[in-house]
Amino acid sequence: MGPLSDKEAVTPVEEWRRILAQSIVKPQDLAERFGVDEKDIEAIVGPYPMRITPTVLGTIKEKGDAIWKQVVPEIAELADIDAEDDPLEEDLMSPVPHLVHRYPDRVLLMVTNQCPIYCRFCTRKRLVGKPGFLKKGELNRAITYLREHREVRDVILSGGDPLLLPDYLLERVFKALRTIPHLELIRIGSRVPGTLPQRITPKLCEMVKKYHPIYMNLHFNHPDELTPEVITACGMLADAGVPLGAQTVLLKGVNDDPEIMKRLVHQLLLARVKPYYLYQADLTKGTNHFRTTVETGLTIIKALQGHTSGMAVPHFVIDAPGGGGKIPLLPDDYLVHMDEEGAILKNYENKTFHYPQPRTGSGRELPMVGARSSHEGSAEAYAACGDSYPDRDGYAAWGNSCGGDADDL
Repeated sequence: MGPLSDKEAVTPVEEWRRILAQSIVKPQDLAERFGVDEKDIEAIVGPYPMRITPTVLGTIKEKGDAIWKQVVPEIAELADIDAEDDPLEEDLMSPVPHLVHRYPDRVLLMVTNQCPIYCRFCTRKRLVGKPGFLKKGELNRAITYLREHREVRDVILSGGDPLLLPDYLLERVFKALRTIPHLELIRIGSRVPGTLPQRITPKLCEMVKKYHPIYMNLHFNHPDELTPEVITACGMLADAGVPLGAQTVLLKGVNDDPEIMKRLVHQLLLARVKPYYLYQADLTKGTNHFRTTVETGLTIIKALQGHTSGMAVPHFVIDAPGGGGKIPLLPDDYLVHMDEEGAILKNYENKTFHYPQPRTGSGRELPMVGARSSHEGSAEAYAACGDSYPDRDGYAAWGNSCGGDADDL
């Protein structure tokens, strides 16, 4: 047998590293490719590094499009001088290095500062791009803290992007975490599958299987990001038994449009990724030009709710400044009024319904929620209030049944 060719000699892991090394990181390379001002880019990438993978470059259709805005440095980043570097106060909630304990039963463990791309709107612009991974001694301190805090049942690995760790280092973290008896879940936050899909290898998937339950929340902001290669990578993770969710940041000029968001959530479900969170953009220094009004997010949720599958609708949240955590928001016109008699509700068609509170006595009030409605009664017997109407199949029980809601069919 003759010597292996260069292509044959490259292992899958080395292949993704080679592809990552082809990313645009220098202002000169970006200027040569797109004709941008090299000096402007140099001024920005000093404090805020740049990296754009070949996969992401391939999805940029023109200057200023939705993908471009997410990855190409913009001079507005330097104009936003009054905002804070750490508006969520993660550093103040870090009892040991690289670990953030904000919520009662879960923690965030930042295992690297490296990312496949450097999003221009990143909450951790103060940290990302610095070299190095979580050191063994630092991991040991985090594990000791977790052992001592038995209330913690859930660890989210973040950074940076945990999937940029080589397999052996990622497995070292998994192994250490799985020595903690009270720790139930391991979650990973990653943009790798959507920006460096070659990193999702059979070897990685086999290794992940050994440490279930492992969940992954993947970052997607625009439907153009879901290329065939990206969809394949997501499928490999799903086939490895990893439940996949999507985290999306609401970004001005990128996805602040109901139709774009609907396309995105539909494409995510086709890729076996469940829309999870839609984030209002944080108040991080250097990102103000991406922020939309809060009403923009509420309008998007209202355009999705009822108009498409319920599983396609993410939670719209604001990660409260000052370390308040995620606060969910809904349009305020769903619940019109509520008192001891019941709730007045409006649905996605702007029709009004009444849901009665349970009575203290033994009798049961109408409407008969959860019971079959009779076709023999008068039309008035179906109407709960105003312009409400019975289920078209004559059953009022669909919403509470194991079979799901008829509106989801």
